Amino acid sequence: MPVTNVAHDIDSRTLTITAEFAAPPSRLWQVYADPRQLEKIWGPPTHPATVVDHDFAPGGRVTYYMTSPEGEKFGGYWQIESLDEPHGFVFDDGFADENLTPVDSLPVSKNSYRFDEKDGKTVATYVSSYASAEDLQKVLDMGVVEGASGAINQIDDFLAG
Repeated sequence: MPVTNVAHDIDSRTLTITAEFAAPPSRLWQVYADPRQLEKIWGPPTHPATVVDHDFAPGGRVTYYMTSPEGEKFGGYWQIESLDEPHGFVFDDGFADENLTPVDSLPVSKNSYRFDEKDGKTVATYVSSYASAEDLQKVLDMGVVEGASGAINQIDDFLAG
């Protein structure tokens, strides 16, 4: 399993997931930069993603929805802040309605994804920061740890396939 550590800190309002992949950072970068590859790993295995828009550039927006086994769709978006190819990127991640319009009543996280080479592999550090402890607790209660870990744990098999 690629995920090696999961930690959340209510005081600093952060969730940090660390994972290790048997591929160089440039290959992991491609997974996020290509919408068709992103669909294979974004969202837990039970809720596959469909990327609708993919403007993977500073100031750009990525919109997507995940589909439950019952067919229910859950929308989301990324607002890209910065890219540091192939070492990572920074973006806001929020919830969206059925029209992929942001839902202001749900938390938005500031995310920093970092990909560092180590012994021919990639150590990825995924940090999500929230505006309040209540926002972090809300997504923890919604299952963000299980969902994000399940999604990240798909990456090695995707890269090997």
